[in-house]
Amino acid sequence: MHDWPANTVQAIPRIAADLRERGLCAGRISPVTGRAVAPGNTCAAAYRTISARDGAFHGKVVVTNTGTTPLDGWRVTLTLPAGVRISAVRSGVATGATGTVTVTGTRHNSAVRPGRSTTFGLTGTRTGDEAVAGVTCADPSGDTPAHARTTGRVEDLGDSVRYTWPGVTFEGRFQGTGVGIELNDAANDYDVQIDGAAPVTLRTPGRTTHWVTGLGGGVHTVRLAKRTESPWTPGEFGGFVAAPGGRVLAPPAARARQIEFIGDSWTAGYGNMSTSRDCSASGGINPDSNADQAFGALTARTLNADHQLTAWSGLGMVRNYNGGSPGTDFRTYYDRTLQAAGTAAWQPPKTWRPQVVVVGLGINDFSTPLNPGEPWADTAALAADFRAAYLGFLAKLRLRYGPGTFIVLTYPTMSGTPLADIVEQVVRERNSQGDRRMSALHYDNDALGLDLLGCDWHPSLHDHRLLAGALGRFIGTLPVRW
Repeated sequence: MHDWPANTVQAIPRIAADLRERGLCAGRISPVTGRAVAPGNTCAAAYRTISARDGAFHGKVVVTNTGTTPLDGWRVTLTLPAGVRISAVRSGVATGATGTVTVTGTRHNSAVRPGRSTTFGLTGTRTGDEAVAGVTCADPSGDTPAHARTTGRVEDLGDSVRYTWPGVTFEGRFQGTGVGIELNDAANDYDVQIDGAAPVTLRTPGRTTHWVTGLGGGVHTVRLAKRTESPWTPGEFGGFVAAPGGRVLAPPAARARQIEFIGDSWTAGYGNMSTSRDCSASGGINPDSNADQAFGALTARTLNADHQLTAWSGLGMVRNYNGGSPGTDFRTYYDRTLQAAGTAAWQPPKTWRPQVVVVGLGINDFSTPLNPGEPWADTAALAADFRAAYLGFLAKLRLRYGPGTFIVLTYPTMSGTPLADIVEQVVRERNSQGDRRMSALHYDNDALGLDLLGCDWHPSLHDHRLLAGALGRFIGTLPVRW
């Protein structure tokens, strides 16, 4: 991977402008870099009911390429009246079942030639006469970056997105010999993968379009992952840009499996790439941290799941590391889109309904002795507040994601602290109240063979692989209906 020569990069806007003047294309201009981005094709969709009886119905949607060039990917949006629920879709991948439902094509029918059509079928139930109130079609290859395949919390700016949480990823597809990645971020490091090959790291790239060139012709995938934490400083992603002669295609379909990981530095991958507990000689925490190689991301990839990392090093459920930043804790920021860079609450999209949520909080609450002036008289008082806060936090998660989501509370070996007892008590209390999809997993440091050789005695890459294995095996014992 390497950058394009400056003279070639500088010529791209001029080439795009020339093509527009000659009527050969129409493009948008990225606000991040000012570069032209090729538009998508056009499509149309029409719905008709095939049969209906006793509140059930069967229908068909016809998707037509109304453009003059091949359509490589389509997305149909169905508006369903109240009382209508989709139960199955054939020859399509659906997101949602009520309200607004989106359907994308499969590998067998995503490509549609100019003037040609394809179809998908759907079945469902309804309480009224109308099954579908509206249907529209779009070519997602012309989407703004905010509608790229994104996992993690982002603030949609229209032609770009901002984010702070670690492990945010962007996935795309393109045709041609190269791809540009538009970034505006002088604080974070990223990993870039092409076609699933070994990642290449971008260190604090700044405002740039990073080019990957010299690829063979054909269709390729690109994946961008934010390695580092930046609670106060958002990064900005402006999209993928195809090299001259190529084009950006519809992004990969969302994975059916979804997992959210909630936690602290263990979950964020703090210092996990270091081979020494003192990582000052190797550049410090950020260069030695990689959220995309933390146990959450590793577990998700093993299970072929999309994942979200909601983690912040040093924060606890009620007490931060060594009593720092009193008056705030993890719960202060959990609901936010941009952590400490903004107070706007994150609105979970309808497409984000994780079947499993993994929570790992409490290390910072109990890892250091109480200091004079802290609001707890002793560890017992801290433990009581921790337990009450944990129960309240779990009630929030249950309300957000519903009774079907499995919630796993994890904790490592922390001898001499009440963490293990409290977590197990909390699970028993939730179970006794009828919440049977709540469980606990103990990471036994010695039994797993953790070396804690990451920065400041944190799990190393070796440890994260062991943690991912233990967590994956535990999730495998749960009756999750993926």
